[in-house]
Amino acid sequence: MIDRRAFLKSLAGLTTGILLSSANAEEGQEAKPSNDRLGALLPMRKFGRTGEAVTILGVGGWHIGEMKEKEAQKTIETALEGGVRFFDSAESYQAGGSERRLGKLLVPKYRDDIFLMTKTTARDAATARKHLENSLKHLNTDHLDLWQVHAVRNPEDVDSRIDKGIFDVMVEAKESGKTRFIGFTGHTSPSAHLRVLEKSDIFDACQLPVNLTDMSYESFIEGVVPTLVERNIGVIGMKSLANGGFFGGSKHGKHGPNPRVVPNRVSISEAIRFVWSVPVSTLVTGPDNAAQMQEKIDIAKASAGMGEPERNKLIEKVADMAGTTVEFYKA
Repeated sequence: MIDRRAFLKSLAGLTTGILLSSANAEEGQEAKPSNDRLGALLPMRKFGRTGEAVTILGVGGWHIGEMKEKEAQKTIETALEGGVRFFDSAESYQAGGSERRLGKLLVPKYRDDIFLMTKTTARDAATARKHLENSLKHLNTDHLDLWQVHAVRNPEDVDSRIDKGIFDVMVEAKESGKTRFIGFTGHTSPSAHLRVLEKSDIFDACQLPVNLTDMSYESFIEGVVPTLVERNIGVIGMKSLANGGFFGGSKHGKHGPNPRVVPNRVSISEAIRFVWSVPVSTLVTGPDNAAQMQEKIDIAKASAGMGEPERNKLIEKVADMAGTTVEFYKA
């Protein structure tokens, strides 16, 4: 526990370092939001070596693709009105449906106001190029802000994607201007992320699970995040509620009958505020509807940071629940 507390304390210092303006910030306290043409922004953080700043909350594209169109539009507008400017998607979500929805409901009016990211699950170079062209068409844009290699599973999967030219296509896309930045994602095992970092230093961003139970089983926070920060790679947090696992679920985005982390042990606010207490630039949240989007926005606006005692107490409260029952997506 002493070692873990020392580790968390060091992460807190790194978190302060990525706040947009941290000169007067106490531990974990966000800088005051700024404004753009749409209104007040949520607090923003530096996004690694990109030179960009992003809002601390982003919208998960899979969930936008699952909603009825009317609710998706309401959720997008709620996010924008609440100061969110980071939008996530992937070519694989609803077979391009998520991208098409953003391309219809978001991009035409707000492309210059947002940070737009999508991802490819391609396993060979030709498919990756096809995915990129499809994504640009679906999203109704001529360039992405971030394009990511999606869902690396293990070291062997990483090696295969490298051998089949996926990383080369990512560099090619960036050099051509079809994407400003490139990154990679995964939720199965920290070993996959570490293999990417061992084999390459081409990526500007990385998306990975960050939540309270992660700290006690196959931890991405302990195993991967420090290297990302050291290399100045932007960290995108996801699965803050374990993709429904905190609500007893064992399937993507669904609740279920398993023991519940929320509300039995911690609140949604505590779970989300914990994520912002580690050096993530943004947290991609998956709302089921506009009301849930507003709930996360309210938490972001009210967040007063999280100090070391609260952080340690919360981790201890859920440590016995850690593992593949809650984080069912881990290997």
